[in-house]
Amino acid sequence: MMSPITKLGLGSGQFGLDQPAFRGRPRDAEARDILAIAARSGIGVLEVGRCPPSAEMTIGQITPKPNPFKLTITTVRPDRGPDLAEAELRAQMQRLGCDRVDTILAPSATDLFSPNGPLLWDRLRALKDAGVCRKIGVSVYASDDPVGLTKRFKPDVVQAPTSLLDQRLLIDGTLATLAEMGVEVQLRSIFLNGLLFLPPDRAPSHLKAAAGRISRARRLIAEGRSDPLQAALGFALSRPEAATVLVGVASAAEMSAVVAAAMSPPPDLDWDEMAINDPVALDPRAWAAA
Repeated sequence: MMSPITKLGLGSGQFGLDQPAFRGRPRDAEARDILAIAARSGIGVLEVGRCPPSAEMTIGQITPKPNPFKLTITTVRPDRGPDLAEAELRAQMQRLGCDRVDTILAPSATDLFSPNGPLLWDRLRALKDAGVCRKIGVSVYASDDPVGLTKRFKPDVVQAPTSLLDQRLLIDGTLATLAEMGVEVQLRSIFLNGLLFLPPDRAPSHLKAAAGRISRARRLIAEGRSDPLQAALGFALSRPEAATVLVGVASAAEMSAVVAAAMSPPPDLDWDEMAINDPVALDPRAWAAA
């Protein structure tokens, strides 16, 4: 039986390498320990999001050697054309200390549908054909019509937000359809910006209407003798549609906690009872404005 840890992927977005020291400890030392724990545990995917060049260089320096991870990187927006996008990708790979990666993502569905989006996608196909990457894909929101986008662009990978609170793409069958189309589905935002870890009275203002649902989810988790971290991971890792479940951590302690929770037996919970059925509350634009 395959270990659930093999479905886990790690995002570098919370490493904070461009921020002050973490609890008095150098950020690069903390990030080095995070990556070491991830590598020892068998986590396969490392996604390096857009971050300052100095942070990318640091990640390249502190990543275990030989690199045990399948690297995923994301292009800049296509506004200034595919030549610039490719130049930025190659510069990023140089800073990370690699000449090829596993996956290159277009930043969003909106970018692909922009005037320069098809040109960017053609360039990514060319980079794939040249062996610079094995797969190309795109990060989407629930409102982006992921199935329609996939029919048009035929990505290898689609990253989509899904959590035990935000089950929209599961309920409407989108993720199952993508998997049936041969797309590698990667789940992101499985902690929904940490919402499940917050007391309901501290939820962002646009989610106040869902506070009762959040309280119910937390109560069900407690009654099931589980905790929010184990429940969130258990839900995401149990999804047969998902090839990879991406998590973000800010410390080595958090990385160890994620690994331990992922290796625990999945909690016996009624996932359907925890979904927030409010597309307005779950709109990422509302999160950005909060």
